Amino acid sequence: MGECLKVLFVGDIYGKPGRRAASELIPRLMDDHGVDFCVVNGENAAGGFGITEKIGKKLHAYGADVITMGDHVWDQKDSLGYIMGGDRILRPANFPESVGGIGSGVFPARNGISVGVISLMGRTYMKKILDCPFRVAQEAVAALRQETPVIVIDFHAEATSEKIAFGWYMDGKVSAVLGTHTHVQTADEHVLPGGTAYMTDAGMTGPHDSAIGAKKEAAIRYFVSQLPVRFEPAAGDIKLCGALIEIDEATGNALKIERVRVDLEGV
Repeated sequence: MGECLKVLFVGDIYGKPGRRAASELIPRLMDDHGVDFCVVNGENAAGGFGITEKIGKKLHAYGADVITMGDHVWDQKDSLGYIMGGDRILRPANFPESVGGIGSGVFPARNGISVGVISLMGRTYMKKILDCPFRVAQEAVAALRQETPVIVIDFHAEATSEKIAFGWYMDGKVSAVLGTHTHVQTADEHVLPGGTAYMTDAGMTGPHDSAIGAKKEAAIRYFVSQLPVRFEPAAGDIKLCGALIEIDEATGNALKIERVRVDLEGV
């Protein structure tokens, strides 16, 4: 058994409240737990819709080594150049290559170990034309394993059944599969038999006195009236949600996964 690599995975950062939680809690968690590598999902960081270059640089300054994205990846049109540049930011790998940017890569951890990261989107109930995430993952993993046995996947998907099936499909092939997108943290974190840490959804980093980040009054009005409603970030009960994973550096097998759910208040 090799040395242990500690990875912090931070669930979907939602708007300004989520960015505030990230700025204050990511550095604290990294210090408290001796984190070597941090992956952050930033697809809702700009008011709940996409990301900007300015916000991306701030997330990196807070401690994010890599930012993963999802279905809102292109929502901020003035940030296309930033995302396509692929500077430690990953759009879903199963988008067509013609859109630009990168969907996977190998990045250095603080202890010198190389870490592979893949951003993927599920297809069930997602309004995007996407390649098969199972096939794309298989190809990406084969390429990354030429450089490192440590590979983390952010699987941004709606259906729990698709996420669970994907976790089993990847068991023994990667170090961790963390689900994102639904903003509701699940309590099923565990290490699968083949050595892959799995969690159906890492949860949301942002305001939890809300409807998955948005003001709950607007969400209720939408569901009751079925009319278009403008959604804005809520403000109360701010939390950081995610997971801490311990990985054997030599084999890439996960040794432990722990759910993270931290209140901002009092920090």
